[in-house]
Amino acid sequence: MSDRPTFNEINITPLTDIFLVLLIIMMVIAPLLDQQGLNLTVPENVQQEQVKNKETKIMTVMVDSNDRFYISGEEIAPEKLENTIKSQVKDYPDGLMIRSDGNSTHGAVVKVMDYARNSGVTSISIDEI
Repeated sequence: MSDRPTFNEINITPLTDIFLVLLIIMMVIAPLLDQQGLNLTVPENVQQEQVKNKETKIMTVMVDSNDRFYISGEEIAPEKLENTIKSQVKDYPDGLMIRSDGNSTHGAVVKVMDYARNSGVTSISIDEI
């Protein structure tokens, strides 16, 4: 046997260095993970009589099962939808109602929501027909 000294303790310095590096990486990456999402508000229960007495001006955009868009019963081409919403949003101060067919895609509904938000609409409702 040799007379080499034996180490009975674990050196935790490299382990501590690794944890500090991981902590720094997480502190740098965490602010980048903050993604913008949709701000949704849940409507309050409103008495039917209050709704009937109030004259509301809500723009209605319909999305059918073939992802075609209709405003006031008139079909709107997808490339003209954003401009149409922007031009008519001033006439509808109470917001926008998206009525979608059960077979329409989520992408079409989200496209209408994005165009409405970009046009300055602050209140968006979704209804399935």
